[in-house]
Amino acid sequence: MDGRGALALLGAALALAACGGAPPPGSSSGEDGAAAGGPPAAFDRAAVPAGLDVLLITIDTLRHDALGYAAGHDATPTIDRLAAGGRVFTNAHAHNVVTLPSHANVLTGLYPYQHGVRENSGFELPPAVPTLATVLGDAGYRTAAVVGAFPLDARYGLDRGFELYDDHYPKGSHASDFVMAERRGDEVVERGLAWWRRHAGDRRFLWLHLYDPHAPYEPPEPFASRYPGDPYRGEVAAVDGFLAPLLEPLLDGREEPTLVVLTADHGEAFGDHGELTHGLFAYEATLKVPLVIWGPGIAAGEDRRPVGHVDLMPTVLDVLGLAPPAELPGRSLLSGRLGRRELYFEALSAYLNRGWAPLYGVLRGADKLIDLPLPELYDLVADPAELDNRIERERRLARRLRDAVPAAARQVTNRRTISEEEAAHLRSLGYLSGDAPRRDSFTAADDPKNLLAVDRKIHQVVLLYGQRRLAEAERLGREIVRQQPRMTRGYTLLSEVLREAGKIEAAIAVLRSALASGVRDPSILRQLGLSLAQAGRGREAVELLEPLAADDDLDVLNSLAVAYFASGRPAAARAAVERVLARDEDNPKALETLGAVALQEGRPAEAVRHLERVLALDPNLPISWNSLGVARQLLGDTGGALAAWQKAVELDPDFLDPLYNLGRVAAQAGRPELARSALERYVAIAPPAAADVAVARRILGQLERR
Repeated sequence: MDGRGALALLGAALALAACGGAPPPGSSSGEDGAAAGGPPAAFDRAAVPAGLDVLLITIDTLRHDALGYAAGHDATPTIDRLAAGGRVFTNAHAHNVVTLPSHANVLTGLYPYQHGVRENSGFELPPAVPTLATVLGDAGYRTAAVVGAFPLDARYGLDRGFELYDDHYPKGSHASDFVMAERRGDEVVERGLAWWRRHAGDRRFLWLHLYDPHAPYEPPEPFASRYPGDPYRGEVAAVDGFLAPLLEPLLDGREEPTLVVLTADHGEAFGDHGELTHGLFAYEATLKVPLVIWGPGIAAGEDRRPVGHVDLMPTVLDVLGLAPPAELPGRSLLSGRLGRRELYFEALSAYLNRGWAPLYGVLRGADKLIDLPLPELYDLVADPAELDNRIERERRLARRLRDAVPAAARQVTNRRTISEEEAAHLRSLGYLSGDAPRRDSFTAADDPKNLLAVDRKIHQVVLLYGQRRLAEAERLGREIVRQQPRMTRGYTLLSEVLREAGKIEAAIAVLRSALASGVRDPSILRQLGLSLAQAGRGREAVELLEPLAADDDLDVLNSLAVAYFASGRPAAARAAVERVLARDEDNPKALETLGAVALQEGRPAEAVRHLERVLALDPNLPISWNSLGVARQLLGDTGGALAAWQKAVELDPDFLDPLYNLGRVAAQAGRPELARSALERYVAIAPPAAADVAVARRILGQLERR
């Protein structure tokens, strides 16, 4: 059987202060002149009622030109209506091009080097950093957030200040899980709207995060049929439809006055400058974002001044007449002038996860510097597509802009080790996390522009993995390891492909080759330990993992529990799992392992309790369904066992253990068609030398003779 099954292994301010000290309105100049969009928007403070509600909407991966008002299509009528009645900032930029740090910028009003969150994994917002939720909570607001996907999980610290932080998307339980750790936007809006209605009459701050436009682009009906050749637009249209029940009452005047801020965390490249999605570069396709601010006292119209996410917190607090935290770099977009200033941005995913050169940059008016080993300088007014690199012609300007990058931004020192669960969740969402060795110097060979071919191969491996085209994924994975022998993520990605293909010994060999090459990252050791356990080499796995468990890393403990289980030490496995559950009572992997341990100890009723609990957290876990089937069968519930195994096979048609279990027990229960279907598939895909293949063939022969 494969290495996953229960029977085989584991399956058994004040206005002036809020303007950041900006001078009062006067004659237009600099970035506030007519060429940059005219003077600041008219803002009638007298029209703002006391206790104004606040609604923040962030839409993941939403390009600046994706909405109808910007692109001239009719796919987003609700948001277009909001834009028509609000202030539209046509030159708004994020400061990061991945989800977690970009949202940290929005919620804190700080740049990433100031709050410390630089990537989607390995960082947590420090408790001492004020957020929009903590400030509004202190001002008497009820606060809630409903988020759509794992990158904004509460573990990363954005939940502070929210009375309700709803991050109840499915939580998978093993490193090869490709169930999307996200939920659809209609569920996000439904939950947020229910909270909004429950707290009518209170001062309310609600943040909704909709993840839908993120790859893969799979819009629901009727949007899939409406946009068959453009699934991304279908996703954007779906988000607009999901938001209608929340926004239309506000737009119709049937709700209490509310300040609405709508933006995106970043855009999507779609091949721009060779980038497939986002996170690698910081060109306008991914850095520029939509921004609409709507509410009482805010004049409708267009504002073309350069603005950033760090301006949002000062703007909200300015409208509410609240003092902002000290030393915010942003300024209110509705009061005073912005002046000539730099907006900082960065893209550090490839640096942190692959060891490639870090990308830093600044915007000053129309000038944009991208600081890499091969630097780039663009005039965004004359060259909005960023095709004319002026770095050789304007070196003095480039040097001034490079000097404007804060020295603190170049210090990235507080990243913790990434857990296997984090890596699995983020990989399922298209984010490849890892731990690359730190370096201080880089050459042109490390510039991501010169590594696009490797980047494409990495994306292709993930795509092929998800499609279960594992032989092709393995071939590309081996090419990546050969081309980037110091990149941890290449080894771990290849080993995951091999494990999924049932080539456990090959996966072990790949991980050992990483260690032999000097790549001794904790994620390599964790995966090696887990692979050894899956190969039945539990004693070796225990010897490798026990020294790592002293720090109480949850993923090490989970892997160690599996190793104990594989080596026939259920009591030690239970103790390791209980250490996990003492810190995270809903940890899916720990609960799943605990169910298997109970089975090994001959306690099927206890196993059922644990497994039903983990499946209540996420019903899309085939290992848990398989183990549940085993437990039910041991309790004499054959019907329940067959149903559980059918669910496991539905979720993973190539999962050998439930196929075998289903076929064998269905034959005994007098359900020959079900048995025949399961066993024929089992025989077709199982390794010929597997011991149970002969049993399956014999049962099939008996079924034919009946």
